Amino acid sequence: MDPPPRRLAAPLLLLLLLLAAAFAAARAWKKDEFRNCNQTPFCKRARTRAPHSLEAPLSLAAGSLTVAPDGSISAELSHPSRPRPLVLRLSALPPHALRLQIDEDYSTATPPHRRFHVPDVLVPDLEARTLHLPEPKTAAGVSTVALSSDLDVVVKHDPFELTVRRAGSGDPVLSFNSHGLFDFEPMRESKPEDETWEEHFRSHTDKRPRGPQSITFDVSFYGADFVYGLPEHGSTSLALLPTRGPGVEESEPYRLFNLDVFEYLHESPFGLYGSIPFMIGHGDRASSGFFWLNAAEMQIDVLAPGWDGATAQENGQIDTLWMAEAGVVDAFFFVGSEPKDVIKQYISVTGTPSMPQQFATAYHQCRWNYRDEADVDGVDAGFDEHDIPYDVLWLDIEHTDGKRYFTWDRSAFPNPEEMQRKIADKGRKMVTIVDPHIKRDSSFHLHQEATDKGYYVKDANGNDFDGWCWPGSSSYPDMLNPEIREWWADKFSYENYKGSTPTLYIWNDMNEPSVFNGPEVTMPRDAMHYGDAEHRELHNAYGYYFHMATADGLLKRGEGKDRPFVLSRAFFAGSQRYGAVWTGDNSADWDHLKSSIPMVLTLGLTGLPFSGADVGGFFGNPEPDLLVRWYQVGAFYPFFRGHAHHDTKRREPWLFGERRTAIIREAIHMRYSLLPYFYTLFREASVNGIPVMRPLWLEFPDDKETYNNGEAFMVGPSLLAQGIYEEGQKSVSVYLPGKESWYDLRNGSPYKGSVTHKLQVLEDSIPSFQRAGTIVPRKDRFRRSSTQMVNDPYTLVIALNSSGAAEGELYVDDGKSYDYQQGAFIHRRFVFADNKLTSFNIAPDNLGKKFASDCVIERIIVLGLRSGAKKAIIEPGNQEVEIESGPISLRSGSSPVAPTIRRPNVRIADSWTIRIA
Repeated sequence: MDPPPRRLAAPLLLLLLLLAAAFAAARAWKKDEFRNCNQTPFCKRARTRAPHSLEAPLSLAAGSLTVAPDGSISAELSHPSRPRPLVLRLSALPPHALRLQIDEDYSTATPPHRRFHVPDVLVPDLEARTLHLPEPKTAAGVSTVALSSDLDVVVKHDPFELTVRRAGSGDPVLSFNSHGLFDFEPMRESKPEDETWEEHFRSHTDKRPRGPQSITFDVSFYGADFVYGLPEHGSTSLALLPTRGPGVEESEPYRLFNLDVFEYLHESPFGLYGSIPFMIGHGDRASSGFFWLNAAEMQIDVLAPGWDGATAQENGQIDTLWMAEAGVVDAFFFVGSEPKDVIKQYISVTGTPSMPQQFATAYHQCRWNYRDEADVDGVDAGFDEHDIPYDVLWLDIEHTDGKRYFTWDRSAFPNPEEMQRKIADKGRKMVTIVDPHIKRDSSFHLHQEATDKGYYVKDANGNDFDGWCWPGSSSYPDMLNPEIREWWADKFSYENYKGSTPTLYIWNDMNEPSVFNGPEVTMPRDAMHYGDAEHRELHNAYGYYFHMATADGLLKRGEGKDRPFVLSRAFFAGSQRYGAVWTGDNSADWDHLKSSIPMVLTLGLTGLPFSGADVGGFFGNPEPDLLVRWYQVGAFYPFFRGHAHHDTKRREPWLFGERRTAIIREAIHMRYSLLPYFYTLFREASVNGIPVMRPLWLEFPDDKETYNNGEAFMVGPSLLAQGIYEEGQKSVSVYLPGKESWYDLRNGSPYKGSVTHKLQVLEDSIPSFQRAGTIVPRKDRFRRSSTQMVNDPYTLVIALNSSGAAEGELYVDDGKSYDYQQGAFIHRRFVFADNKLTSFNIAPDNLGKKFASDCVIERIIVLGLRSGAKKAIIEPGNQEVEIESGPISLRSGSSPVAPTIRRPNVRIADSWTIRIA
């Protein structure tokens, strides 16, 4: 039996509550509490440099290129003023990605410290997949290397410049240092007399014991109308807007520095909780991408035409300036025939997204905090009483014993296993929060063990770092160390995490890492990590390693059979391999609803398909109409969760009157009916990284009308939705791309493509459409949870194009294990042509395991069918079934509007044909 929880004396408890309140107030967003570029010395220095400067140390020259035994190409970069040369390495990855690595030459004069290379982010077999580059051809100070059959790499030697260009036309696609802004501050032996080795911000001093070591360079995207990416920042613009140059009023770069920003601004280039230094350039003539593997603070300028005093480029060139505090150059150039190719190449470098369990793609209910077991029971019963499905109930920090993670407040949650079992009996799960700050309490076994083993991050003096977070005085495990990650993973076993069960999953918050009394509410940059690395060098990846260790813990807990679910607030490149993320502490206002769309779309474009925003806004009390509109949009987010701050009024979906409850219920029901489609999209994402929720231009890359549309979005290739982002809005303009028609999801009405439609705004839904030429699988019987829908029959919605054709896919597995990796899944392609629907198997048959399902298709709705046919013939078997007019959905009051093949009852696992007579 566990010992009774230790209680704080009342005066001490009161003091801690007052301190917590004070810190919460202090953490509310105030622009002057975070550094801008002028207060960030490396950024300020980099922005003062003029393009094409010949002043030292910018004008580096490249020596001759030589092919190494591993197939890479190397060269020396030097300048008379540098204490050591730099070493450049070029390597190629299939199909046509280029990797550029630049570091100091440690074989000559050795600096006191080596620069940090970010480990464990790139996929392990990357070097094995590296291609052998051919011998360079050099003439007139320029070397050319064939990257692929249609791309060349051109290296200009003095001054150094690199360009990826089309082999036939010679047209540039991407370039590095074409404006001569490359600077690589050398590590120095001793501190000079100037003040560059010490920085001050507010009351904090960064002594910078290793001196300045920043890197700056320019990258140009050719043939691009816009650039995208660089999460995370708040914006209502999907495209990255210029931050510097003619006509730019605000002059802050996009900042990548993981921060705990309370009530962040919806429109700001300042950094938020995660950082992915990946940018995509796209236009109707080119798609390209650039990724810099560097976990130090980064600032990136998108430069307006004419920023360098020259006239605007006629070929749509977009120049960008990349600045980082530390690290090395480890950069990747991606070129594709369309933007999906660029995303696939990025994913091939950083890893494919994890395949979630089925339950995780459904609706989640969360609040800071559900008070006790009675509150949990009441919320769970409320969903059943109001016929609203949900799959996961979440508990925030108050469920613990005094903010000690892996514990329970036994007065509020005396029987956690029984509580979880009662939820699980309805097919539902629970999630508890586990943050990285460990309470410094000698009676807390986790703290004592971490202290004894030396597992904490150290301060600049070599002592365990001590910072302030929710528990008060806290220390942080050094997750860069693989041994410590393994130790952390063990803490999720049932033996170590008392009160946990197989249906309990995990939420990582505050893992930027958040330190309330640290500079900018984070860990000091001179804290020390495993391998003699400074925190400044890996700050943006700390949350990534924490997420990794937690996911590994759940994997180990389930003996490798149970797919983990871990939600993380902080993220970095590669986080997609470990679970979901969300957009953090948003607010209950219309602007935050609107900005959630480009934020989630950007996460998808940069490798994180499983993301969403807190429905209703975390802070504040949403007016009922805003909450309703947020549910209608949130039902299309890949990660669909309602969440709220403890100071807000309760907002379970049934608390806003019968009419609004009905509308919210309808939005959640729609999500559940589309779960087969969503799960199929998650399968695609897990294979090639193509996001679940997509910007319009990802499906219509040649349509310029879509390039900066951040209000409408695609879900997969088949569905388009447009949110309502203004209070009392009466009408909305919706652009439907492509030449084919679109069908209203609510009533099947057709709308022309390549047209902007002005539509009346309806209370009970947002504009949403199915694309002609697609087939969408659904499950239309409503249960308490997705688990209880497993054996339910399917509906296929066929939206015919102008040729009377359509196609779609359905992927099904057991929804929880890794058996699918050995072939235990069903994957079908449905094709409708010539009045005939055919089901084809597209799963390989030689992977070993099999997955069986007796599920059948009970309805086939055909939108756009011209004939007045009344019968359909099923083969094999020559069985005749009826075609009748039926409703699009089974919602109350729906009218029969579309030809429907009723009860064909063909199995989803079988091959068959249904011919309309």
